[in-house]
Amino acid sequence: MWFIFALLSAVFAALTSILAKIGIDGVNSNLATAIRTVVVVVMAWGMVFLTNAQNGISEISKKSWLFLIMSGLATGASWLCYYKALQVGEASKVVPIDKLSVVITLILAFVFLHEQFTAKSIIGCILIGAGTLFMVL
Repeated sequence: MWFIFALLSAVFAALTSILAKIGIDGVNSNLATAIRTVVVVVMAWGMVFLTNAQNGISEISKKSWLFLIMSGLATGASWLCYYKALQVGEASKVVPIDKLSVVITLILAFVFLHEQFTAKSIIGCILIGAGTLFMVL
């Protein structure tokens, strides 16, 4: 089931880039990010209430709160930078560079989460990196 959700995530992320590139025309990138963020917040809280998950708030540990807040700050910074890059650059070049996050995530997962780096993941990182360079140069 995780694979289906991951695939849907990729499809929606692709749509996000195209729709954002069209929508950001003539709009300040920070304002566009704020509008997008409000929509995401409303949608996320809608799902919380739809699934009756709001009761779990009191059970969240301080550690989880800290890391979820830091993750939110990182997401915000990523979105602000992404929208600015998308506004001034071509989507076909901005998006592949943004997807280098896959390589960076694998490296960070190895360093901080002590996840295993296999020959397959190393080769995949090299291919993603080379493919990104090939696409943008």
